[in-house]
Amino acid sequence: MVKNKKIEVQGVEIVLYEDNQNDFISITDIARHRDAKHTDIIIQNWMRNRNTIELLGIWETIYNPNFKPLEFDGFRKQSGLNSFVMTPKRWIESTNAIGIVSKSGRYGGTFAHKDIALEFASWISIEFKLYVIKEFQRLKNEENDRLKLEWNLQRTLAKVNYQIHTDAIKENLIPQEITKQQTAFVYANEADILNVALFGITAKEWRDKNPERIGNIRDYATLEQLVVLSNMESINALLIRQGLSQSERLLQLNKVAITQMKSLLLSSTMKRMK
Repeated sequence: MVKNKKIEVQGVEIVLYEDNQNDFISITDIARHRDAKHTDIIIQNWMRNRNTIELLGIWETIYNPNFKPLEFDGFRKQSGLNSFVMTPKRWIESTNAIGIVSKSGRYGGTFAHKDIALEFASWISIEFKLYVIKEFQRLKNEENDRLKLEWNLQRTLAKVNYQIHTDAIKENLIPQEITKQQTAFVYANEADILNVALFGITAKEWRDKNPERIGNIRDYATLEQLVVLSNMESINALLIRQGLSQSERLLQLNKVAITQMKSLLLSSTMKRMK
């Protein structure tokens, strides 16, 4: 779960968070658009509506393998009656729902998956819902732009380090007075040491398996892989200067790739960057 985020819609501050690539929006905050002092009552009134119960149940049926359909059917039959009362806590505990979440603490309240939250916003006000969508999309676009910038930064860093890497090859591995074809062959060979150490495949093998894709294997690398690749290029340049053979360097670089990938995949900093 990543850090809470906020958007402001018509003077109302709305908290959001992301869990396993699913966006959840505070419907407690959305309810403040109608009445800031009675948000719980507004949510309960919405949840006792038959259309709402059907929406919640169908959503859970599609996305939640642990949802309890019998309890849902019972609630659907009662919904709309004057005696029917539904709260987020009752719905979650009775049906094992995941589309609605109750949170405590500073940013506590009732949250719902964006699909459900936007339906609630529509029930509050069609106009308000459209503004929520607009601000939510603006937030996602900013996040995507930032991620793209970070990815491009790492890609640029990898290219800069690759120049250091090729300089080391030229100084230490390429014999004097050889042809351009021979030089290109050595560079490609060295590049594939990194590819095999990190991706487990050569550039040619990747192209053969992905004929429909444009570019090369590194253009489709993850942010973590690009960080490791950047580090490996510097390390390989050092190993070349130390006189290690290709086979020895491949073993060393593979160990580096495994260790660093494990660390990055567990890194909270990298998770926040996503």
